[in-house]
Amino acid sequence: MRRKASLVLLAFAVFFTALSPLLRWYAFPRLAKIPPGQYQEMVLEAKPATLLEYGSMKAKKVDKVTIVQTLKGNVEESEKIERSAGRDVVVWDSLSYVQGPDGKMVSAIPERYIFDAHSQAPVHATGEMVDGDPVRREGIEFKWPFLTEKRDYAYFDAQTRTSAPIHYKGERTFRGMDVYYFEQTVPWTKVKYPRKMPMPGIDATKLEQQTGTTRWYTTRRMFWVDPVTGAPVNGEEIHREELRGGSLLGGRDKVTAFAGHVKMREDYVDATVALVKKNRTAVLMLTSYLPWGFLILGGSLLALALYLEARGRGPGDPAEDPAPRPEPVSA
Repeated sequence: MRRKASLVLLAFAVFFTALSPLLRWYAFPRLAKIPPGQYQEMVLEAKPATLLEYGSMKAKKVDKVTIVQTLKGNVEESEKIERSAGRDVVVWDSLSYVQGPDGKMVSAIPERYIFDAHSQAPVHATGEMVDGDPVRREGIEFKWPFLTEKRDYAYFDAQTRTSAPIHYKGERTFRGMDVYYFEQTVPWTKVKYPRKMPMPGIDATKLEQQTGTTRWYTTRRMFWVDPVTGAPVNGEEIHREELRGGSLLGGRDKVTAFAGHVKMREDYVDATVALVKKNRTAVLMLTSYLPWGFLILGGSLLALALYLEARGRGPGDPAEDPAPRPEPVSA
């Protein structure tokens, strides 16, 4: 009986021990992915800020500038691209809507971001764009990969339409979470005007050509990233924009179009941290809790099987009963 029990335990020990690396290295890369229909809204604020008044073309101090950023998963487009790409794809249609202290629009910049649902690497397909301009992204945007590494990543900047390194700056603690801190500085760069601006009757796509006034931009971008899920739990930018030269400024060399320290609103920080903590537990189940648990369980079952086998073969318990000796027969 003990021998039969030890064999059963040994079989379970082999099963759970083999399941441990299989779960971590085979199941996790296939199961962990961004859902295609995800919707997320984020509100950021610059308080105080400098903002250009387009009526007078003068910069003035304002109490607050608000940026509402939405990300909406386009399931229909992702399924269409998946059929040709042969892998799980996510299509995010995003909108960055900037409004002044009076609630009026300053700019509205749409994007379509197409990426691999598992690795977050960009997938190049028709429709990839920023503000109506086709782009070809390199590197990440909005989100880091699952199990983020302590290294620099290429990060796509929507204003310049180019990618540049975002540098790993070390570990930090944010709202009780151990996170990685990344930082990127985009130097002054000439960029396009947003197609939607608070200038009625003016075609923004021809504004530079018609007036000779150019738009310039620089920013210092900061992210606090959960290394397990790759999701930023906080983001900030020290952002500046200028208009330079041309007839639009009435002879002035340059004027500030926008300047401010942009931060996530506190209630959205709290909601983001709560969501990331929830998703973090699900990822850890596949990468740590279950693999290590199965490995320890397999080792424990193996030890128990060997113990039962040893007891079954003890000195007072012969492995097999000897055959009965024949009775002697007298003549």
